[in-house]
Amino acid sequence: MIDEMQTRDSLKMYNRLVERCFSNCVDTFRRKNLDKDEEKCVSKCTEKFLKHSARASLRFNELNAEAAGMPAPPQ
Repeated sequence: MIDEMQTRDSLKMYNRLVERCFSNCVDTFRRKNLDKDEEKCVSKCTEKFLKHSARASLRFNELNAEAAGMPAPPQ
């Protein structure tokens, strides 16, 4: 059951990432491939999103450890 929840959460995160970066970066449909600026934008957007998600996860774990009265995990 936990594996299913983790898979579902991963898919939701991936879908949010795709939707957000596509909406922010792709503004025309002139050709089937992304142009250079769109590709650069998608790369930056993806990197920011993943770094933010990793940081949020780390902070969530820190808060859970504090709530449980345990020392925070090392960074």
